[in-house]
Amino acid sequence: MPRSTRKFENRRSERRFAFDGDGQQRSVIAQAAARLIAEHGITDWSMAKRKAARELDLAHGVAMPGDEEIEVALAEYHALFSGDEHLAMLRAQREEALAWMRHLAAFAPRLTGGVAAGWATEDSGIRLELDADNAKSVELALINAGTRYRPLSSHAEGPVELAVETPSGGLHLVVRTLDSARHRARRDRGAKDELRLDVSEVEALLARNDDEIGDVGFPLSRE
Repeated sequence: MPRSTRKFENRRSERRFAFDGDGQQRSVIAQAAARLIAEHGITDWSMAKRKAARELDLAHGVAMPGDEEIEVALAEYHALFSGDEHLAMLRAQREEALAWMRHLAAFAPRLTGGVAAGWATEDSGIRLELDADNAKSVELALINAGTRYRPLSSHAEGPVELAVETPSGGLHLVVRTLDSARHRARRDRGAKDELRLDVSEVEALLARNDDEIGDVGFPLSRE
C-alpha cells in the first residue's frame, strides 16, 4: 500500500465519526472508499464502499459509512493529496456551473452536490436544480438554444431529470415543479440540510482567492 494511502487511512482516529468500534470501521472504510472514488473515478458510492471493505479484509456485513462520511473523507483526501490541482478543477467546475445558471436564469437555478460543497471529483459532474411550472418549458428552452439533452429516469411524483453532455463532463438538471417540490427531501443522503447555491452565492465563491475557493464558509442557502 502506498505511503500516501496509509497516511490517509490511518487518520481514522482523528475523524469525527470514530466514536466507537463501528465508528472506527466506518471511518476507515470511508477513507478507503474516498481514495477509490478520487483515484479511479468510481461514481457508484455503494460499490466503492463494498470494494473498500474487501480491500481492508473486513468481515461481510460490516457497518458501512453513510454518504456524508464519504463526502467528508473526499474533502480530506483532496486537501491532503490534490491541493492546487483540485482547487483549479473546482474553480473550473463552478465557473461552468455559473455559466449554465445564467443561461437558465429564468428557472431560478441552484447549484447542489459536490461542486457546491467542494468535495467534487473530476467525474462528479455539475448538478443544478431548476424551478418551473412545467418541466417541458425547460426542455423547450434547451431545444431553442440548440442544446442536446437526454431524459433520465424519473418517478411519477418526483422531479424530471435531464442530462446534458458537456466538453468537460456532464450537467445534471433536476427540474422541480410545484407538485414535485412538495415531495422534495429537505435533507440530503447524510441527513443534513443539502447545500443549494444561487447565482450570487456561486459568484461570491468564485470571487475568492484560489486557496479559499474550496471552503464554503459563509451563510448559504440550505432550503
